[in-house]
Amino acid sequence: MENIHPTAIIDPSAKIGNDVEIGPFTIIGPECVVGDNCRIGSSVAIHRWTELGEGCRVWHGASLGGDPQDLKFKGGRTTVKIGKNTVIREYATINLSTDEGDVTLVGDNCFLMAYCHIAHECTVGNNVILANSATLAGHVTVEDFAIIGGLTPVHQFARVGCYCMIGGSSAVQKDVLPYTKAFGNPLGMYGLNSVGLTRRGFSQEQRDLIEKAYRLIFRSKLNTSQALGRIKDSLPMSPEIKHILEFIEGSARGITK
Repeated sequence: MENIHPTAIIDPSAKIGNDVEIGPFTIIGPECVVGDNCRIGSSVAIHRWTELGEGCRVWHGASLGGDPQDLKFKGGRTTVKIGKNTVIREYATINLSTDEGDVTLVGDNCFLMAYCHIAHECTVGNNVILANSATLAGHVTVEDFAIIGGLTPVHQFARVGCYCMIGGSSAVQKDVLPYTKAFGNPLGMYGLNSVGLTRRGFSQEQRDLIEKAYRLIFRSKLNTSQALGRIKDSLPMSPEIKHILEFIEGSARGITK
């Protein structure tokens, strides 16, 4: 059963799932898809080429699938895809990608608080939290279970690792290692996100191993290449250690230190 307010405007090419609520003065544009059990508030604009997974909640004034804020955009067909059960609060914005065929992607079970911005070609994983007015520039990657504090911008092409926590009013200019805490402007590292890891079921043994890698990277007198070599020689290749190594080796902007 649908509950669509009579003032809502829905393009004939849009696909609306079952048991969807759409509030007053909301606009859903061409070739959009709204999954089952979604709740869309008032004055929401879902412009075009946007897919919402089932169970999403979109609050008043949000703007999804608008043109990217990029002068290189020429109007080609791009997409916004948002996973299941994601909450998008008031006036958040998620933009289409710039290059034809590319996707701006947000995963499942994310919580995007008021006035957040996710720019073109971003990839946001599952269970990510962006606090109020956190903003992602183009081509940013945020891995699963990361938390970014309010009023924190993330520089284009930077990456935020899984299970890390970035404090509010920080400035992320380089990649932030998985499993860690970071804060400040300029951004500094403050150890492991121990509380978050414990809450997510990481064992003491897993946390101790990540801590050893962290100390080699950040608290030894080794440079990054030397620290990676020492980690490979001296630590077991658990999934977490392997991910840390791959994350650093794949960094284009360098890591926050």
